[in-house]
Amino acid sequence: MDKGGAAPRPNPQTKGDFPINHHASHFKRGILDGCPIALGYFAVAFTLGIAAKNAGFSALQAMIESLTNNASAGEYAVFSLAAAGAGYIEVAIMTLVANARYLLMSCSLSQKLAPGTSLPHRLLLAFDVTDEIFGISIAYPGRLDPWYTYGAMAISIPGWALGTFLGVIVGNALPLRLVSALSVGLYGMFLAIIMPPAKENKIVRALVLISFALSFCASSWPLLSGISPGVKTIALTVLISLGAAILFPVDPEKEEAHQP
Repeated sequence: MDKGGAAPRPNPQTKGDFPINHHASHFKRGILDGCPIALGYFAVAFTLGIAAKNAGFSALQAMIESLTNNASAGEYAVFSLAAAGAGYIEVAIMTLVANARYLLMSCSLSQKLAPGTSLPHRLLLAFDVTDEIFGISIAYPGRLDPWYTYGAMAISIPGWALGTFLGVIVGNALPLRLVSALSVGLYGMFLAIIMPPAKENKIVRALVLISFALSFCASSWPLLSGISPGVKTIALTVLISLGAAILFPVDPEKEEAHQP
């Protein structure tokens, strides 16, 4: 007890850089931010369910596949190769190539975590580094609380799996144009992620426009037609990021000072 006779107030328990009692609020925020992702996943997964059905997968098998492998390109590769009778090694190699861009995203996301973040947290985050969840996680202000990403995962993974399940059951009954139109929601979500920082920072705005232009050139240039989209994405990401880091280096101390 202090001189006034009152017991000192204990400091709140912390885990990493965040108070434990704040994890729930971060988790709820992640769920709210993940709702649009879940809706987009649910719509896009219908076409994935159709591919799974054509490959001979049942609705339950396709749903389990989507619960354990949250990557559209990787799952399409699995279903396509399975339909063609490919072996396990071929499927593994093709899935690795299709999902290689997530290696870069994981490296970038690891820089947002507090230095004391435990290995189990890092491994669990790595399980669901999708394009969309990476986008909202990397845009998270300041250090990333893993529970924010867990909230987004908790709502988006079931949406992806349920969409695949229903795609197997009723996907072929829906008009193809309707299924294609549902996927437009993901593009709108991407714009919602990149537009705010592009408005605030002219360098980010210029880099976004450059990435659009180079992506279009890479997809339409005949000399690159034999390269998979995933490899093109990795090459452009490294090229643009390296150029930005050299020309416009960021002072970590100033960056931390501006973040809440």
